[in-house]
Amino acid sequence: MASSISALAPSLNVPAMAIGALCHRTSLPAPGLGCGSSAVSTFRRSSKPCYSHRSKSFACFAISTNASIKEAVKTDKAPAALGPYSQAIKTNDTVFLSGVLGLIPETGKFVSDSVEEQTEQVLKNMGEILKASGASYSSVVKTTIMLADLKDFKKVNEIYAKYFPAPAPARSTYQVAALPLDARIEIECIAVV
Repeated sequence: MASSISALAPSLNVPAMAIGALCHRTSLPAPGLGCGSSAVSTFRRSSKPCYSHRSKSFACFAISTNASIKEAVKTDKAPAALGPYSQAIKTNDTVFLSGVLGLIPETGKFVSDSVEEQTEQVLKNMGEILKASGASYSSVVKTTIMLADLKDFKKVNEIYAKYFPAPAPARSTYQVAALPLDARIEIECIAVV
């Protein structure tokens, strides 16, 4: 297992490191925390002493707060964030757009109460944020649509299809209990540049 993860590290632009460097007399972190990979959990269950695994390497995936690896994307051509979050975050070659509403950037008001017009405005706003990040609709790989009423699904699809060239991004659509400012629709996405 460790050797397969080690082999994967270069393709993910992640340095491989020796498991021995992480071995201490204390417990290793649980899977999902810090360097909690399946390799760590496999080594943790091993009956052999930790030092015997020093020649094995694995990729360490951890959450970093280092600002140099993530960049906030901001444009005045799309509505400002409504809270303590960014319009988008760019890290390496991936862009994560926060949920976008059908607000007019200059006024902060909805374009209308119509789900069709809000959808059109959401997608225009997304386009501006994507452009500010160096991405475009064609580089979107995943979207999540949140609707106030799932009965609007067909109307939204007709408008959505005009913006995303084939192959269309992967997508999830949900009806939610409520959206910010009583919006009819909110869309977030992930793009690769």
